[in-house]
Amino acid sequence: MMWIAGVRALYLQALHPRAVRGVMINSSFMTDAWGRLMRTAGFVGTITYGTADAAEEAGARVRRIHRLLGVDDPELLLWVHCAEIDSYLQVARRSGLPVSDAQADRYIGEHRAAARLVGLDPAAVPGSRAELAAYFDGIRPRLAAGDDARTVQAFLRRPPVPAPLVPLRSTVWRSVASLAYDSLPPWAHALYGVPAPDPGTVTHRLTATGNLLRCIPSRIRWQLPPQHILKAIDRLGRDTRPAPYKLRRQAAILDGPGRA
Repeated sequence: MMWIAGVRALYLQALHPRAVRGVMINSSFMTDAWGRLMRTAGFVGTITYGTADAAEEAGARVRRIHRLLGVDDPELLLWVHCAEIDSYLQVARRSGLPVSDAQADRYIGEHRAAARLVGLDPAAVPGSRAELAAYFDGIRPRLAAGDDARTVQAFLRRPPVPAPLVPLRSTVWRSVASLAYDSLPPWAHALYGVPAPDPGTVTHRLTATGNLLRCIPSRIRWQLPPQHILKAIDRLGRDTRPAPYKLRRQAAILDGPGRA
């Protein structure tokens, strides 16, 4: 479900004209979409499951890149952060995970640590559902679906893939991109000018999808790259849940040959 949430975040982030312009100019997203998504997933996995040192190192690397590219504007970083956190939380809850309001507030508050790692002042970052909602209400007048946003929208719906993967794009990816777009808030649909089903219908689809995917045995799901949950369990001890198996000693998911 986090892949659906990640694509939702990209749709949402593209609605900030200055933020999406920076992506179009400086990012390899259009030419190396898969690599860019995996690097983002790597960063999120590291700051979530990695050691404190690994998280600090990953954050320093991101701040350095932002600084070199001139995209370290706090307003833009805050927009990207809030769109990402909102997407993860909304999709998780609507897919059937039992997250209480108190847990949701805690999740948003804890992500102030992630905001600090990318260069934001944690005190200026929303720390609850109410603060996050107020942030979106305040920034909405500055959002628009311009040419860059529509380029991203078209790209997400039909990304270039090798010829053998075209059938998968037409089936699996189309479903992911469609569900991610439909899960956006109604005001985002209005900006894009493309209607979506009733929110209740979308929530039903998210829940059905989540329930189906959670039928995949955990031993299979946790073996998928980058195995960051297993590495965290290995580090934290055998009493950590889920129970460990086939673990590898590795401080963070970005570690590898030449990148200790």
